Amino acid sequence: MPANFSLRPAVQADGAFLGDMVVEAANWRQGGARPKHQVMTNPDHARYVSGWMRPGDAGFVAVDSQGEPVGAAWYRMLPRTDPGFGYVGTGVPELIIGVRPIWRAHGVGRALLQQLCGHARAQGFARISLSVERGNFAQTLYRSEGFAVTQAGHGRDTMVKRLR
Repeated sequence: MPANFSLRPAVQADGAFLGDMVVEAANWRQGGARPKHQVMTNPDHARYVSGWMRPGDAGFVAVDSQGEPVGAAWYRMLPRTDPGFGYVGTGVPELIIGVRPIWRAHGVGRALLQQLCGHARAQGFARISLSVERGNFAQTLYRSEGFAVTQAGHGRDTMVKRLR
């Protein structure tokens, strides 16, 4: 059983760990693990971490009692010319979240999501978006935190939460 965890703001040095969390998010299916290099050389995934931290990037990292990172949630402002899976429009940050498998279903994702959405609201954003593949159990978490499907795509949905 994982011990307790705490949250801290993400910093520039967290870039490699955020890459690991993109891989976790991409590999959410049981037994569907793609190697890290395969995920991170794909521009669809690399755009979420390349050049971290740019102006407008923000995030939080969950750490265990030893200070080891176990999960992260962050957002980026992606341009219309290079949109992410959950792009809904200019000025709407897109969030990415990943949690190490052993730490899933222990409240880490919810705590990260709440912290990040609170931060985005404090920064003046009216909405925040994300993309989730159909069948991913995280969809239940997103719905319970106020996200609603706005665009149904091929095998994935874009969800948006109103922040004010």
